Amino acid sequence: MDKAQQDALKKAAGIEAAKLVTDGMIAGLGTGSTVRFLVDELGRRVQEEGLKFTGVTTSRRTQEQAEGYGIKIVDVDDVDHIDVTIDGADEVDKNFDGIKGGGAALLWEKIVATNSNKIVWIVDESKVVDTIGAFPLPVEVIPFGAGHVIKKFEAKGYKPVLRLDADGKEVRTDENNYVVDLHLGRIDHPHELAEDLINTVGVVEHGLFLNMVDTVIVGDPNGPRVMTNGNK
Repeated sequence: MDKAQQDALKKAAGIEAAKLVTDGMIAGLGTGSTVRFLVDELGRRVQEEGLKFTGVTTSRRTQEQAEGYGIKIVDVDDVDHIDVTIDGADEVDKNFDGIKGGGAALLWEKIVATNSNKIVWIVDESKVVDTIGAFPLPVEVIPFGAGHVIKKFEAKGYKPVLRLDADGKEVRTDENNYVVDLHLGRIDHPHELAEDLINTVGVVEHGLFLNMVDTVIVGDPNGPRVMTNGNK
């Protein structure tokens, strides 16, 4: 699949998901390439249809995009609930376990998600897999002592790589932390891994989002299709 085809599928999923946002809602807006299409469509609806809703974003770049359309954005602590959060995912499997954080927003994404009544992911078909782990698992760590955390991960066979930008500088999250990507290949026991990672001193959050999502909208060449999590 080339990039133009992939973008078309992402756009279709984003437009479909935008229909879930209605007047008066508080909606969580995720981060990433698929979410950009979602925000574009919501911005169009705000400007052309008069849609009025309040957004809570999972990154500063999504906030800037949304505010550019005149969408009202508030801090997560300024709302008592979030009706629905729509976000992307780097991988999702048949158990509705996913990997997120390719855009280095995993901590904010998880905070917004865990405070949402409903979670929807929008992905193109390439993100739907049998077993998660081919996509490197992002882990957010504080800079102080990060080298020791990486050594612990190496000793456990997690194949950690500190994420760098195009200039060779450490990628920083919106909380000014580092991202370490674990090149695991496949993750057969995600709950055990999640427990191990979150209990590692220096780790702030990991990109395993396990059985959290309610609905996945998949951009498919035959039109968007919906996967519903029957375990929720």
